[in-house]
Amino acid sequence: MESFGRQLPRVVVPPPGPRSLELARRLTRVESRNVTHLAPGFPVFWEAARGANVRDVDGNVYLDLTGAFGVSLAGHTPERVVEAIRAQSGVLIHGMGDVHPPARKVEFLEALARLAPWPEARAILGSSGSEAVEAALKTAMLSTGRPGILAFKGAYHGLTLGSLAATHRDDFRAPFRSRVYAGARFATFPGVERGGRDDASRSLEEVGRILRNEDGKGEVGAVIIEPIQGRAGVRIPPPGFLPALAEMTGDAGALLIFDEIFTGLGRTGELFACLHEGVLPDLLCLGKGLGGGLPLSACVGPVAIMDAWPASTGEAIHTSTFLGNPLACSAGLAFLRELEEEGLVARSRTLGALLLQHLAQELEGLRDRVEARGRGLFVGLEMRNPENDEPAHGAAARVAEAALQEGILVLAAGEWGHVLELSPPLVVTEEQLRWAVSRLRRVLGAVLVG
Repeated sequence: MESFGRQLPRVVVPPPGPRSLELARRLTRVESRNVTHLAPGFPVFWEAARGANVRDVDGNVYLDLTGAFGVSLAGHTPERVVEAIRAQSGVLIHGMGDVHPPARKVEFLEALARLAPWPEARAILGSSGSEAVEAALKTAMLSTGRPGILAFKGAYHGLTLGSLAATHRDDFRAPFRSRVYAGARFATFPGVERGGRDDASRSLEEVGRILRNEDGKGEVGAVIIEPIQGRAGVRIPPPGFLPALAEMTGDAGALLIFDEIFTGLGRTGELFACLHEGVLPDLLCLGKGLGGGLPLSACVGPVAIMDAWPASTGEAIHTSTFLGNPLACSAGLAFLRELEEEGLVARSRTLGALLLQHLAQELEGLRDRVEARGRGLFVGLEMRNPENDEPAHGAAARVAEAALQEGILVLAAGEWGHVLELSPPLVVTEEQLRWAVSRLRRVLGAVLVG
C-alpha cells in the first residue's frame, strides 16, 4: 500500500462524518457567521495531511486537488520544511523584523533575490497575499507619484481595504464601497476560453483610454493583473496580450504589477507565469506556497523601482509586527530548496500536460457541457448549458460537494460558480491524477446530465 501522501482516497464514513458535524456546531458558537460556509453536506474538518493526501477527523482520506488554496505547492507537510520549522522553533520563534531583525530574514531575502527575474532585486515581506499587493500599490505610488489604479474585470487581489480597491467582484466591494479607494478602474480581461469569446483588442483599447485619463479620474500609476485569473475561473489571456499590455503601461509611465500569488513559483509550469510570454513586469507579488505552508508573502522588484521608498530613519512607513518572522523565513528557505532540488517546476509542466490530456479523453462525451483549460497544474473545468452556451450557474459547487463523497477535494470558481478549479500539490502522482480524472468524469456526468 502506498504511503500517506501518495494514496488514493479511502472514504470510511460518508462525509461530513459525525466528528466534522460536531466541530461545525462548535464553530458556529465562536466564529463570525460570514467566515466559514456551513451546509448539511459541507465542510469536513482536517486532522492531518501529507503530499497530496488529507485525512479528516473521521478518518477519511482525500485526494487534495486544491493544494489548500494553492499553498501546498511542495505538498502538505514536506519533510524538508517540517525539519526547518522544528529546528528554528527551538532557537528563535520571533524577532523584531524592522528593528533587530532575525538572521533568517536576511538569508531568505537573499534567496528570493536570486530567484527574481532582475539582476538586482529588493523585496518587502508580509504575511498574506493582500499585504504583498498593498506593498506593490504603495510602491507604484511612490515611484510614479500617481494614485490611480488600473485593474481588470474578474480580478481578485485580496480583501483588505487597499487591495480591495483592485478586486473586481461587487459582492466583495459593495458592503465597503464608501471606504474603498475610488480611483481604481477596471478594463475587460480577455480570455481564450470557449474559442476566444473575449476580444483582446477591445480590452487593449479600454486600457489605452484609461491610461490616457480620458475619464478624468486621475492619472494611473499602477496597472495590476493576474497573468492567469484564478478565482475568476483559471482564465488565460490570449497570446500577445500581456506583452502589449506591458508596452502600453511603460509608454504611459505607469508600473506593471503582476499578481503571481497563485500562479508563481511553478504552479503553471514556469517559475513565474510571466515567463510563458517573456514579459518582465515592474513588480511581482508572491505568496501562497512561498512559506511552505506558513504565512509568508513578498512584493519584489528591481532596485531602481524599490528605491522609491525612502531609507528608514527609525520609523518604517510600511511594516508589520511579523515581518520577516524567523519561523516563516526558515520554512520559506526550505520550500525554495525543495522547489529547486525536486524539480517541481518541470514536474508541474509535465504533469499538467498529462492532466489536460486525460481530461480531454475522459470528457469527450461532455464536450458541449465542459471545457478544460490550464497551464501546468493550474486547470479549470468550465461548465455551460448546452442549450444556450451560458454559464451553468452554481454547477461547480454542486460538483465539489458530490466529489467530496468520492474522496476528492476541489473548489468552485468563476463569477457564476461555473468553473471547477484544480490546483493540486506539485508532488501529486500520475496515478492519483488518472484516478481523479476518471472519478470526476463520473461526478460531472451525474451533476450535469443526471
